[in-house]
Amino acid sequence: MLTLDRKDNTHPIADAQLAAGGGRIVELTGDTDWRQAKAAIAGAVRVDIRFPKFNDGRGFTLATQLRQRVGYTGKLRAVGDLIPDQAQHLIRVGFDDVEPDRKGFDADWARARTRFAHAYQPGQGNVTPLFRHRHKRPEDDLAALNARYRDLSPQDILRDAIENEWIGKIAIMSSFGAEAAVGLHMISQIDPATPVIFLDTGRLFAQTEQYQRQLTDQFGLSNIRLLKPDAEAVAEEDSDERLWRRDPDACCSLRKVRPLDAIIGDYDALITGRKRFHGGGRMSLPVVERINGRIRINPLANWDAAAIEDYFRRFDLPRHPLTDMGYASIGCWTCTAPVQAEGDIRSGRWLGQTKTECGIHTPAQVAAE
Repeated sequence: MLTLDRKDNTHPIADAQLAAGGGRIVELTGDTDWRQAKAAIAGAVRVDIRFPKFNDGRGFTLATQLRQRVGYTGKLRAVGDLIPDQAQHLIRVGFDDVEPDRKGFDADWARARTRFAHAYQPGQGNVTPLFRHRHKRPEDDLAALNARYRDLSPQDILRDAIENEWIGKIAIMSSFGAEAAVGLHMISQIDPATPVIFLDTGRLFAQTEQYQRQLTDQFGLSNIRLLKPDAEAVAEEDSDERLWRRDPDACCSLRKVRPLDAIIGDYDALITGRKRFHGGGRMSLPVVERINGRIRINPLANWDAAAIEDYFRRFDLPRHPLTDMGYASIGCWTCTAPVQAEGDIRSGRWLGQTKTECGIHTPAQVAAE
């Protein structure tokens, strides 16, 4: 067992019980729901979270939930297929020690452990815990956040958001559309275990589903969270499968807004791929905003079409198959068309209608119902 170099990693009572061969130890898999885990770990002196693969990020999320939501203060150990490069993130989400399956990395683990001074939770060392550092900068101070990110590159914005500001409580939303590869590639270079929320409306192009699989595999994205509309609600509200034509706002609500609302409480911040050059209401898009009380980060807000194209070429990113057919903004097949001559990038969405947004980025008080 390799103990992580945290100033607060001493649990004297638990250590004494374990040394004497007593105390209850609970092992959880990374996909365990934290609500179920709460009862399972009651009274445990140590909780082990098993990582089946080093690029499976669910264990990091569970550790954060046990510390922040359940309030677990005992020993927390990561076990399984882990590599020394993950030591920093293990500490940040609350692990005390690690038992890696991979052998021969002791020297690398020793070097990794010496790099970190922050602690996650209060302990005998009286080190200020990391969550206190976060709360010294209130999330709702949007002016301060935007000022901090004003001159940063999208990559630096994402790194700060993922590794410092909203550790373990942040996800990226992706449609796996025409420009999605840019933001997803950046995420993969920072932390490929970052949750990726993908709304499967049941009306996606087959090419989009193919592209989602391609990018996931190529970028090593290990935490795709697939959301689908409630089957009973679809059967009741769209029995003839023509709701998109009768009431497109209601269709978007059924297939996108409500599925997202059901899980949005799992995160303090969501990353989007929106940009100002898309036009319409996005022309004044800030880098950081709040929608319905929750933070949205738009790291690519300042980028124009040329910057997006340059990134695609520089990293030789794969293109969405429909872009060669004139599709510039890609949603459901029922409501997406190729861009017409002189049209802007989103002119193929809800063609011939005044509708310009699906509603997932619209404040509830003004969202169409």
